[in-house]
Amino acid sequence: MASDAAPPREIHYRVGTMVRGQFPGRHRSTRGASGFEFRGHASLLDVPDPRRLDLHASLRDPLENWLVRVQSERRSIPVTMVADLSASMGFEGARPKLQVLADFAESLSWSAWRNADSFGFIGCDTQVIEGFLQPQTRARGAVAHIADSLRSLRPQGRSAGGLLQAHRHLSRQRSLVFLLSDFHLPPALVEQVLDSLASHDVVPVVLWDRQEFALQARSGLARVVDPESGHRRLVWWRPALRQRWLVQQQARRDALLKQFQARRLAPLFLEDGFDADAVTRYFFS
Repeated sequence: MASDAAPPREIHYRVGTMVRGQFPGRHRSTRGASGFEFRGHASLLDVPDPRRLDLHASLRDPLENWLVRVQSERRSIPVTMVADLSASMGFEGARPKLQVLADFAESLSWSAWRNADSFGFIGCDTQVIEGFLQPQTRARGAVAHIADSLRSLRPQGRSAGGLLQAHRHLSRQRSLVFLLSDFHLPPALVEQVLDSLASHDVVPVVLWDRQEFALQARSGLARVVDPESGHRRLVWWRPALRQRWLVQQQARRDALLKQFQARRLAPLFLEDGFDADAVTRYFFS
């Protein structure tokens, strides 16, 4: 990223549970004793800080202990983007999916830096791709080279099976994981990937483009392509087949939602390109 370029749009995110980070940050935590958020009382022997002595609480204590106020400190969390880079992500409709992915990565990396959180990136097709693997870092703009590579990438992977290996590259600490894909994957693979990330806070981000589901002609001969395998075939569109296509697309969306809901996950659908404000609304709506 050029030094004179405008910074990416910031994403405001949060996690729903107390974090257990080791470094100062902006998230509520269960650690520390000298922060600004009151957590409870503890014995002066356990927390030897007489500056926080609570005389009123000490006088009410039936065991006659000297009590001090314990106030949690704000801590940081690891933020990681796990990205599907299989062939179907090469679709270019109103906005190339990889362009959307690159914009998202730059914005999220910038936002993590602003929040004092570390950021990592894991790109996968049939396996985790070494050139698209960024370990957790607090360096500003560390993902810029990955974003540039994403914009010029021509994905060839015939599957996204490498997503099953992504959890091996995540921090042991509970992390905020953005799982980005078009989810044109076998349902069993989606379930396995979600289960492998169950120890983290996962945000499934579904990158769809309205043009990939659009049927231009009402009827006639049309060429269709399987974006994952590259297989092409000619299909004669007729009203009944067209209706069945639309029904199946809605069924696919409903099935995907059920998989997320079964794991208490709320997906974020991005169908009109990247919008930082839409991502922020996801966390605060």
